[in-house]
Amino acid sequence: MSFISKGVARGALLLCLALGSLFASAAAWRRGESQPAVEPLFDPLAQALASGSVVANREAPIPSMCYTKTDGVSNPCWTCHTGGVGFNVMDDESLQAEYAFSDVGLLNQWSNLFVDRSAEMKAISDAQVLQYIREDNYAPLRESLLQRPGGYKGWVPDLDLSRGFDAEGFARDGSAWRAVRYKPFLGTFWPTNGSTDDVFIRLPEAFRQDEDGKPSREVYRLNLAILEAAMTLDPRVLDVRQARRQVEPVDERAGGVDVNGDGVLSRGVEEVRGLPTHYAGGAAKVAVRRDFYPRGVEFLHTVRYVDPDAPTLLSARMKEVRYSRKDEEYAGDQVMAFYAEEQEKKMRNRLPAFPGTPELGLINEFGWRLQGFIEDAKGRLRLQTLEEHAFCMGCHTNLGVTVDQTFGFPRKVPGREGWRHQDLRGIPDVPQAGHAKPEVLTYFERVKGGDEFRANDEVLARFFPKGTLDETSVRRAAPGGDKDLAWLLTPSRERALALGRAYMVLVRGQGFAKGRDTLLSPPKNVLPRVENGSTGLEDAGLIFEDGRLHLTW
Repeated sequence: MSFISKGVARGALLLCLALGSLFASAAAWRRGESQPAVEPLFDPLAQALASGSVVANREAPIPSMCYTKTDGVSNPCWTCHTGGVGFNVMDDESLQAEYAFSDVGLLNQWSNLFVDRSAEMKAISDAQVLQYIREDNYAPLRESLLQRPGGYKGWVPDLDLSRGFDAEGFARDGSAWRAVRYKPFLGTFWPTNGSTDDVFIRLPEAFRQDEDGKPSREVYRLNLAILEAAMTLDPRVLDVRQARRQVEPVDERAGGVDVNGDGVLSRGVEEVRGLPTHYAGGAAKVAVRRDFYPRGVEFLHTVRYVDPDAPTLLSARMKEVRYSRKDEEYAGDQVMAFYAEEQEKKMRNRLPAFPGTPELGLINEFGWRLQGFIEDAKGRLRLQTLEEHAFCMGCHTNLGVTVDQTFGFPRKVPGREGWRHQDLRGIPDVPQAGHAKPEVLTYFERVKGGDEFRANDEVLARFFPKGTLDETSVRRAAPGGDKDLAWLLTPSRERALALGRAYMVLVRGQGFAKGRDTLLSPPKNVLPRVENGSTGLEDAGLIFEDGRLHLTW
């Protein structure tokens, strides 16, 4: 059956079901019987379309973490705002030293931070939390969008998660998505702070074909290995000929590209030395660019609850489904000009604006299109409103630490072990590039806690006994230690369930425009209003220009 025929059949089935329900209700009404109200079919686009172009918070791209009260002793800002890194010349480490908000941004509009929801949380039992987070809300979203009549031009989730992934991390549904295993970004993205997540990548069709245009997994694997080398290259390595990256075993002969530079095309090659000039197979005319993805690359990022009984901690239910695609590819000098424009906008107090709509996604200056879905009050995934989309844009547009506006892929576990579904077990706490100490240990030292607001009491109790960091304990997760990231960053069962009920209450209120942080109580170390000026960190000697996504494995 063709795709069109299947669509027609699905539409006819839905129409029959709806008419049958209508006729049954009418007959019952004629008999004088009372009937329960028939709930209309869920439309995941309805809420976003009804909200129109309303954006109450013009500074929605500023995340809540930027309102941290540093007190001149805690610096979480270094993780995102750093000195220039390669082609990312945003060079925004000055934001560690001073609050520099626009007039609109001076008021912390993430008012959910200050709401005490403890009474509502107590009304939700552990059993209710577990039942809720173990329900699948992703498959219904896919089905709903696939069955929707014409008119929706946005991205339809086309990864069938129910079919899983093979031993090499490729989706079994034939969609060409591939799972990426990576070290999660610092702070908010740790399970101990309330969420788990996973990432999938897909390259354009030409990258999945041989030179004759035939599908080839070997060519696809080879191109992914080349991309991995290009996007994880240590920024301290100025001459790419000196670069080295461990990759999964690839067959150079499949694409005619000598990735290890030994002059012989071989199979089972596990290291990329330097960078090839071009990709392989059907993408042989596409130049390889350090720190830049090729046009057409796609990422799927899901944000989930913490399931304390799941080995990977990933819940079935998703808080968010995030999609991004690189629609345009710009030359290096153009990209640098875009960063300069971003800095000028900041200096001139110009408020951010992004073209696009919820249905099509928002587009940033660097050619990336972003689109997201989030839970509705009943836990069903719905399209984000325009304002909710704007929330996503700040971190993926003008931060000094990103690599081509992304976070996850540059932190991929090297080689074969990095091509499977996300799992923190077995991943060591390796240092950032150029750092001597493990990354999480460095974060703990500089932040004086386990999250931006220093509100994670469990981390403080585990690793800051009597207020002093227990470095020896944290180092157990470092290379050579007896523990790993899963041990270091997994919350207790009690905390995981508490974080789950806290977010459930937030979902029921549907106030995401006022913040979506997972917190057990209002944090103390956050500013309701900012006065521009010194953060106190420079006087304390706590400014760091060495924040990197890149890791030393």
